[in-house]
Amino acid sequence: MELRQLAVVVAVAEEGGFTAAATRLRTVQSTVSTVVRALERDLGTPLFHRTTHRVVLTPAGEAFVPAARAALEAAERARAAVSPVAGQVRLGVCPGLLVDLHRVLASVRHAHPGLAVEVRQVPDTCRGPAESGVDVLLTVAGSDAPVSSATETTTTPLAGEELVLATAPGGSRSAPADLSELSLVDFPPGWAIRDAVDRAFPGRRVALEVDDLAVAAGLVRAGLAACVLPASAAARFPDLTVRRFAQPPPWQLAAVHTCAVSPAVAALLGQLG
Repeated sequence: MELRQLAVVVAVAEEGGFTAAATRLRTVQSTVSTVVRALERDLGTPLFHRTTHRVVLTPAGEAFVPAARAALEAAERARAAVSPVAGQVRLGVCPGLLVDLHRVLASVRHAHPGLAVEVRQVPDTCRGPAESGVDVLLTVAGSDAPVSSATETTTTPLAGEELVLATAPGGSRSAPADLSELSLVDFPPGWAIRDAVDRAFPGRRVALEVDDLAVAAGLVRAGLAACVLPASAAARFPDLTVRRFAQPPPWQLAAVHTCAVSPAVAALLGQLG
């Protein structure tokens, strides 16, 4: 199986036909048909239902195309990781979403000195790159907020971790399943951490609300409250006790971007992932 075959199948699926796919790929229809037939023989199953007027994915094709897109995106990111990339890419980040942003930007600069990353803070309710004026929009995977359909987009999952309970130094390393009896410090609505914790612990009591991670850590350190945080955020404050849940709530980030990935975007995704 070759990347070219995957690209042809994705083009046929997205364009709805072999002729349109050939136009997009700047080749002839017979070449597209030959490539698809060869791949179907290799897989042992048809990927498309062919009719006189249109081409429709079979159940096997429905399963194959998303995986093919992911493979093509991964290949593009791998290529970008070793190729000089220049230009500019705009990254949208909502408050509290990426606490190690400085490390990401430093790694981008080290890997691609010619690539400038412009960071914009966007509301957590804004899920479309086009509507927020960015090329890549970081979001929390599984959020209920809608994704803009103004431009065709795709979502690339990033490395996942877990939410933990940060408390004053000392004490147990196990977090209680029920947080309703704890005094908690949390962040304002619209912060990604707040939205994730709202979904994981809808019945908790928020005693304090701040808009700064360091301030929240100070309140926890003083024993005034506990705080649910992504593990990477809690790790910034090694003097606090990190208590893990028996069933850890996930903290999974994702990058939303247009389906056509430019070299600059691919390079950024390679560092984010």
